[in-house]
Amino acid sequence: MAHQKRYLLDEQDIPTQWYNIQADMPVKPLPPLHPVTHKPMKAEDLAEIFSMECSRQELDTEHAWIDIPEEVLDMYRYYRSTPLVRAYALEKALDTPAHIYFKNESVNPLGSHKVNSALPQCYYCKQEGVTNVTTETGAGQWGAALSYAAKVFGLEAAVYQVKISMQQKPYRSLIMRAFGAMVEGSPSMSTRAGKDIVTRDPMHPGSLGTAISEAIELARTTPRCKYTLGSVLNHVALHQTIIGLEAEKQMTMAGEYPDKVIACFGGGSNFGGIAFPFMRHSLLDGRHTEFIAAEPDSCPKLTRGRFEYDFGDEAGYTPLLPMYTLGHDFKPANIHAGGLRYHGAGVIVSQLIKDGYMHGMDIPQLESFEAGILFSRTEGIIPAPESCHAIAATIREAKKAKESGRQEVLLFCLSGHGLIDMTAYDSYINGDLQNYTLSDEDIVRNLRTVPKV
Repeated sequence: MAHQKRYLLDEQDIPTQWYNIQADMPVKPLPPLHPVTHKPMKAEDLAEIFSMECSRQELDTEHAWIDIPEEVLDMYRYYRSTPLVRAYALEKALDTPAHIYFKNESVNPLGSHKVNSALPQCYYCKQEGVTNVTTETGAGQWGAALSYAAKVFGLEAAVYQVKISMQQKPYRSLIMRAFGAMVEGSPSMSTRAGKDIVTRDPMHPGSLGTAISEAIELARTTPRCKYTLGSVLNHVALHQTIIGLEAEKQMTMAGEYPDKVIACFGGGSNFGGIAFPFMRHSLLDGRHTEFIAAEPDSCPKLTRGRFEYDFGDEAGYTPLLPMYTLGHDFKPANIHAGGLRYHGAGVIVSQLIKDGYMHGMDIPQLESFEAGILFSRTEGIIPAPESCHAIAATIREAKKAKESGRQEVLLFCLSGHGLIDMTAYDSYINGDLQNYTLSDEDIVRNLRTVPKV
């Protein structure tokens, strides 16, 4: 009898609520602080740049379950549920007793998990009378998703894309333009923040910090315009829990429960999306599951950063967030990790790591691509460079299971496909990539600019 490969939910079984882990956390996240006064911010304060509903969700520590609006559910049904897949061929190649499953978020039309939050953010903006949305993007998955979602709900979108990523991945900016968005490489000369950065450093490759500064400035200076964010913030991770809530049901269909849950880590939306629904059983029921956030060795905020209040952007426009950070002035190396090059970690994940419920794992660039190639050749899917970090971490754990002889159940999230990232694979296959490790001196220097709170 053939073994079942994929597990899919019927449309009527797609979750109708998101899970808000803040309600169940023993130690609640610290509040965001006003960038000037350093006073705790209320939803009304956040709503100066975000939609009011997202601002409420950001600070909600009481309600464990948030209803998904029917209009958003209708759009989710265009591509959800996404498959839970047993990676039999990868298991065989590794000769491991571990059972490896992956949640395949690459199958939607946008190619990544990002649309799960883009749709509700644009929906809430439309409901509140907003006409324009702005955002930043690194590798371009979020920018593409936001551009699409804006068009779905009749909004105009402006996207600032990290300049080096724009050069490495030109097709992503073309996708955004195909959906009608205005796309600008950051730092640009179209905002005060961008001009200041270019004046200080004319060859600045850009970072998510620079792009956020520009997007927020545009939102603040444009009537009926709101800023949207693709990761880091609590409400974004909330929307992404649709991933883990589906995976829970699908793991039950498979008759197994994960011993380890793994995802790549940039700001935390993909990792939180798959981890938080399973984490609730650790918090409430005492289940023992290990949660591993796989980040680039060149941007090791979880393992070598410092837990501090810091800005989410380079210019200091955002609220101060309590997070593991490498400093908001951090300038990432020109590696092919896209959105994983962000200087800070999401507030919820930072608190859970601080309290010992999760941990980070640093993955060198060459190991991540080696893992991606093996996955491509066994499972037939070319993963996004970001997703390769999760695959590499999973392979490490599968090898440990082989050494110990334990039949562990490993679950990771395939956050997106790499079909628009083939220049990165071209560089790897040609031997042009190299590892880059951040020095202790660089970390200390960058952390000097973290504000004193």
